[in-house]
Amino acid sequence: MTTDMAPDAARTESLQARLDRLESIEEIRMLPAKYALALDMRDLDAWTSLFPEDVAVGKDQVGREHLRRWIDDTLRNQFTVTSHHIGGHIIEFQDADHASGVVYSKNEHETGPEWVIMQMLYWDDYERIGGRWHFRRRLPCYLYASDLNKPPIGDRKMRWPGREPYEGSWHALWPSWKAFWNAKPGELLPGVSEPVALDQFLAAMRRGSSLPKVRTR
Repeated sequence: MTTDMAPDAARTESLQARLDRLESIEEIRMLPAKYALALDMRDLDAWTSLFPEDVAVGKDQVGREHLRRWIDDTLRNQFTVTSHHIGGHIIEFQDADHASGVVYSKNEHETGPEWVIMQMLYWDDYERIGGRWHFRRRLPCYLYASDLNKPPIGDRKMRWPGREPYEGSWHALWPSWKAFWNAKPGELLPGVSEPVALDQFLAAMRRGSSLPKVRTR
């Protein structure tokens, strides 16, 4: 009897694991949308609840209270109105309770006399704590920020009012960008690599590179 039941038990366990993975993906996909809505509507309690209680804030502060104080100061001093539009979202799991992901975001900001538009992506780390998924960390990488009427052509595309332009680390996560432009035409195409496993797409694109240090202001 034990031998006959073992395959059924294994299938049940596998099914439960797959269901848990699907539910986790959906919950994680909701995090950036909740982040955007809470931020744009200035519900700072809802926004901070998306992070764990021991969230790191800067180099030497920990906790949601410090995070709430930081975002309150940022929003009051830099922006009047914001609107965040969430794009594609890729999620990969390290184990049942830890995952990473990349999500695109197209944003608009009223800042002083200018309406600044921005294209960016986040490299996210997610963690499930007490049965609930949170952002463990968000690393923002920016392509541009510029007044709506001033296309960000050229270098240093991060162009906030009253600040010197700077680079936004849009390509810093991905070694393929430099490899593409450092190669001669056709040099990268002697053959085509085999597709990687479904849950290793981001890892393969990162090629073992470390996370960049990104200027956020």
